Amino acid sequence: MSTDSISSRLRGKEHVGGIALGQPTVGEEELAAVAEVFRSGWLAGAGPACRRFEERFAQVTGTAHALTTANCGSALFLGLKVLGVRPGDEVIVGDYTFPATGHAVVQAGATPVFADIRPDVFSADPAHVESLITSKTVGILVVDVAGQPGDFDEYRAIADKHGLWLFEDAACAAGATYKTRPAGSLADLAAFSFHGRKGITAGEGGALVSDREDLIAHARKLHTYGIEPAISREGSDTLPIPEFHELGYNFRMSDVQAAIMNVQLDRLPDLLAARRSVAKRYHEAFEDVDALTVPVELSDREHPWQAYLLTVAPQVSRDTLALRVRERGVQCNFGTYASHLQPIYGPQAPLPVSADAFARQLAIPMHANLTDAEVTRVGEVVREAVQSLS
Repeated sequence: MSTDSISSRLRGKEHVGGIALGQPTVGEEELAAVAEVFRSGWLAGAGPACRRFEERFAQVTGTAHALTTANCGSALFLGLKVLGVRPGDEVIVGDYTFPATGHAVVQAGATPVFADIRPDVFSADPAHVESLITSKTVGILVVDVAGQPGDFDEYRAIADKHGLWLFEDAACAAGATYKTRPAGSLADLAAFSFHGRKGITAGEGGALVSDREDLIAHARKLHTYGIEPAISREGSDTLPIPEFHELGYNFRMSDVQAAIMNVQLDRLPDLLAARRSVAKRYHEAFEDVDALTVPVELSDREHPWQAYLLTVAPQVSRDTLALRVRERGVQCNFGTYASHLQPIYGPQAPLPVSADAFARQLAIPMHANLTDAEVTRVGEVVREAVQSLS
């Protein structure tokens, strides 16, 4: 399906700031699914729609088990808890990421130790990861930056060599692959986000996936205050009264969100194809602009293009470029964060590659609703703005 046909059928109101940086693809099918949940009477969390989505999402991610969560942050936190993270532990974290990744480690009581990144695809550099391992290290938490998986064969070899667990922050990676294996199936656990800018979305929401039944079963209890969700007691011919043996949390996805996500899974192939088409057009628009480096898709991976991150040459001010692009009706933003530079984590060792990406990357509009005319317009505006500053 072409980007134009998706847009004409599903596009909402024009973004008030011009061409939107991100935009969900939703329509009548999602509304019908929500109406069905309304009719069922089960709107709360961890209900039948959630179970349906969990079964389907496990298949999409090539895993045996999935658990819906309130968001990706809660999925990361639950994953760390069921892996046994405790105060005094160190967790190596890929540095170039929204700080929710590092926050989850801190919230679990451990210390994030940030690893520098590859200069081409911005995922954690395996050699630097291994150099950070100490007697306090318990695991490696690596990020699929903009959705493209990192070097998981190398990460796995390091984890196995040192007796560590491996956790994939796949927040942006629904539909991505690494050596034909789906994102989500590449580590002991993986966490996904369904935030409004992600490839599939219910506005918010997340999921935790794994082949390990014990980890997901434990997380399922923790995400419902420490007991089995109410749906597990449906149809009982007794009056089961749960007992609380462990401190838990309310990290459930609602069935309204899960109904939307079930439709989004149906859309996933078309949404991925549309984003890949946009990425190809952008590559062509910018490949001859000396002051811009287009993002790399490695040959052994399928990139879901959750974001399209241009790297701006050092002689051009990324911030000034962003303001000029916005002035002409094209939304844009910095790429993501060099986590080690955020004050919340205190003094950190310098990570020059991540810091450089943080200073020079520019995210431009990337979503499945972009029309051919809008993609052309984005290309023209960015090119002209770069030329005016070069």
